[in-house]
Amino acid sequence: MKIYTKTGDKGQTSLIGGTRVPKYHLRIESYGTVDELNSYIGLIMCQAIDPHHQKMLKEIQDRLFTVGASLAADPEKSKMKIPDLHEEDVTILENEMDAMNEVLPALKHFVLPGGNTVVSYCHIARCVCRRAERLTVELAENSFVDERVTIYLNRLSDYLFVLARKLTLDSEVEENIWIPRV
Repeated sequence: MKIYTKTGDKGQTSLIGGTRVPKYHLRIESYGTVDELNSYIGLIMCQAIDPHHQKMLKEIQDRLFTVGASLAADPEKSKMKIPDLHEEDVTILENEMDAMNEVLPALKHFVLPGGNTVVSYCHIARCVCRRAERLTVELAENSFVDERVTIYLNRLSDYLFVLARKLTLDSEVEENIWIPRV
């Protein structure tokens, strides 16, 4: 099977269900940003971090493929069975954050991105996740989007922030806090 189909050469692509839309369509921007996020998650996962976090990130990558499939489907025409998110997927992120927060120092300042490479990757992924969430919320204003998608992306950005803090602690570097100039 060839990767290239030449069907997108004129700036259009197909949603699941066959609907052709321009490549700049908000639905394409939404799942394209989720794909970008998934690539950053893979980058974090490849770093020298605790195997538990690597396993969790692999699960997140799987859920992001589910999110992407949901966003790529035309809600009015797709007859394909799309995997779905479950409330448990959000609960897992919340439980992971709670566990990490038990060992983290209290958050008393805003945290600036940085500290080391893997922490910076987490902050980039968090920002991309927030963009994916914003695009998805906008898409939901005019078209069906499973609300669990938006909730998952919201919770995932929080998870990535907490993971950045935990990886800062694990690597024994000082948290990069913001002290405003007054």
